[in-house]
Amino acid sequence: MRIFTLSLCITSLAVATLAQQPADQAMKTFSSSADVTAMIAKAKSERKEGQPIVTAPILALAPYKANLEYRASVGAAAVHEKEAEMFYVIEGTATMITGGKLVNEKRTNPENLTGTAIEGGLTRTVAKGDFIIVPEGSPHWFSNIPSTIVLMTLHVPRPVPSH
Repeated sequence: MRIFTLSLCITSLAVATLAQQPADQAMKTFSSSADVTAMIAKAKSERKEGQPIVTAPILALAPYKANLEYRASVGAAAVHEKEAEMFYVIEGTATMITGGKLVNEKRTNPENLTGTAIEGGLTRTVAKGDFIIVPEGSPHWFSNIPSTIVLMTLHVPRPVPSH
């Protein structure tokens, strides 16, 4: 009877925990190559003129979410103050700047800043198959996108050191 009661309690706790997760944090542990190809086609067809980015979730296991980013034009530069961001280039090419200083810095929420560009920093061309990691607190920006670039991005929460 104790084992049954314990099992019932654990099952109830697990169901309650899953029910508390927001819908956008639903667990998704597999996406096939065909799924990703379909996501790219959908992002391309749904993109509005002048819209710099279309995103879709590839995988999700709270607190992590791997997103597809379809970028067809230059958008804002960004700084994530408490998360590192990892990129994998699925297709396309772009010029990426990391480091430096945001131009026209503006706070978008308690943990992120945006800007219209970056002064200084390291400029590099990124292309299909490349991996990039941008540490928390570091500006990053795709300053030139000749056609389109499709990325897998993963925000990685990291503790902010206290000084």
